[in-house]
Amino acid sequence: MRTALGVGAAALVCLLVVGGAAAVPADRALVVSDTETGERLLVTPVEENTTVALEYTHSVEKTRVLDVYEVRGDRLVTTRMEFESYGWGLPADANVTMTENDTFAYNPGGSFEELYVKPGRIAGHRLHVGDRTYDLVERSDARSVHLTVERRSALDVALSHLP
Repeated sequence: MRTALGVGAAALVCLLVVGGAAAVPADRALVVSDTETGERLLVTPVEENTTVALEYTHSVEKTRVLDVYEVRGDRLVTTRMEFESYGWGLPADANVTMTENDTFAYNPGGSFEELYVKPGRIAGHRLHVGDRTYDLVERSDARSVHLTVERRSALDVALSHLP
């Protein structure tokens, strides 16, 4: 009888610990998912104000474009766009400044719960998250992806560190 009570009590404690860990928000992650299948292609930790950037080659101008965002809560907030030359789809009438690297920059504004990107083999889309860089074309096989910032529980974080 004592053994049964001990096992029951231990099981209850385990359930409370696991349940509590699952319910406590620990941190956030940037999640890149396949748009069609929903498969998670990348889950990487982020914090408030982590820089997230999309870098690619402009299809017409064949020059580098960098779209920069910051994590704010569960959103991606646009902080600037950099480009090397004017071309189709780039801002011609915005408040554009010249950077010290001789690129053009402006803040298009905007706050997004989700971003959709169609990585291209010619454009060579790369995703920068903090100091890490990911090849979006390789990860997605050039298929459309969906970027979101998601909250992760302490249990999710703990499980992500298991082999």
